[in-house]
Amino acid sequence: MSRYSILWADDEIDLLKPHILFIRDKGYDVTTVNNGRDAVELVRRQHFDLIILDENMPGLSGLETLNAIKRIAPHIPVMLITKSEEEDIMNQAIGNKIADYLIKPVNPKQILLSIKKLLHSGDLVSRRTADDYRRDFAEISSMTDACDSIDDWYSLYDRLVYWERELASTDTAMDDLLHMQWHEADMAFSRFVKKDYGSWLGGADGAPLMSPDIFPKYIFPLLDAGDKLFVVLIDNFRLDQWRAIKPLLADVFLFDESMYTSILPTATQYARNAFFSGLMPADIARMYPDMWVGEGDDEGKNLHEDALLGALLKRSRRDIRYSYRKINDSASGDRLVRELDGLCANRLNVVVLNFIDMLSHARTESKMIRELAADNSAYLSLTESWFRHSFALELFRRIGEKGFRIVLTTDHGTVQVDNPVKVIGDKDTGSGLRYKVGRNMTYNPRQVYEIKYPARFGLPAPGLSSSYIFASGHDFFAYPNNYNHYVQYYTGTFQHGGISLEEMLVPIVTLTAK
Repeated sequence: MSRYSILWADDEIDLLKPHILFIRDKGYDVTTVNNGRDAVELVRRQHFDLIILDENMPGLSGLETLNAIKRIAPHIPVMLITKSEEEDIMNQAIGNKIADYLIKPVNPKQILLSIKKLLHSGDLVSRRTADDYRRDFAEISSMTDACDSIDDWYSLYDRLVYWERELASTDTAMDDLLHMQWHEADMAFSRFVKKDYGSWLGGADGAPLMSPDIFPKYIFPLLDAGDKLFVVLIDNFRLDQWRAIKPLLADVFLFDESMYTSILPTATQYARNAFFSGLMPADIARMYPDMWVGEGDDEGKNLHEDALLGALLKRSRRDIRYSYRKINDSASGDRLVRELDGLCANRLNVVVLNFIDMLSHARTESKMIRELAADNSAYLSLTESWFRHSFALELFRRIGEKGFRIVLTTDHGTVQVDNPVKVIGDKDTGSGLRYKVGRNMTYNPRQVYEIKYPARFGLPAPGLSSSYIFASGHDFFAYPNNYNHYVQYYTGTFQHGGISLEEMLVPIVTLTAK
């Protein structure tokens, strides 16, 4: 490996020979100059990995040299060393994106520590992260084997998300190992859901908070306590995506973070309608048949959320002013921000943001978007970039300023699929990739979760012999006809509707302004 190259500019450079020899003995090439102009000229002609500047040099000062260097090579980290403790100089240095700031007198070990921080922190963090994950590997495997409650699965999922983000931000070459653990956890979670899902819907002890419970058991208690709320639902929003945008809000809000479990299918037509109605899909179809849209109908599947929420408030005898907004583009988002003052008279305001859902669909259909979000890390980066640069960040900050608390959540998550499972069905069989509903479907029962009696699971049945099947882990359903094209088109896309940690275990966070 080549030695790192350092440029050191100080008008008293001859007095620093012991420091320079010490740094050279540690394996660094150090080039020295005694003024800022020579430093700038060397930066024009040579490559350096790090620059050390004395602030108090005749001619070009350290700050003036810094400005000139930043115009030429803004990527090179610069360490400023000064005798002055004046706050204005510190502010100017920080404003010019100084990498480190040391105050004289400094000893060689202080300088070496700063050099290591600036040049080797990535390698050191990667090695430490790899070591920490190796130590945690056995415990994650043990947790996977021992999970016997939904809270156990929440904890394990949270841990996997943590390590996915940690490993993605470092160069550890351990991603495949984590992917294997994630696959094992998803398979074990699928077995857990198949065993207990029916009992959850029957109200068994230990049943998780689920889609129809959110308003009655989570949001209504906040309203009853006198809070004014914005409920913001981001479609297809996962725990890792919440963790990606959380730092953007941390200076304004305090967070109360938890999770709930989406019903099956983890699809908008079912999970979101259950969320807003407080009912299972079969009950919606029975009580409000004009608001339930069947699988084969051409009408949009999520057009009645406002009316379902209104019906829930009426059934619950909560006579409160509320609003409902669905935001599908930046123009309507900007308009919502402008109209916030008018919404302050409401006790409850509900906002549905569809960007991430549109992103996942665009990634399937657009080669360019698929290239931009080639893997999960890039997908998260796009989520963070959207939240930072769109109306969304300002919306959250303005809501906090208005004295409202925010309940941020989703109806379901999404999973990246990579394993096709063959299913044969008739023309009326649903087109979902992670779940299907229909009659006379042919499949390998060991590869799916079957619900042959939908009514027992709160699901409407389009026909007397209709049944549902669900994909697990990273599987997706594919028809035998034109199989290879179908598989190639959908492999690597983000889908929802089935059973996985990412789809079913979703974040629900209460944000309170500081």
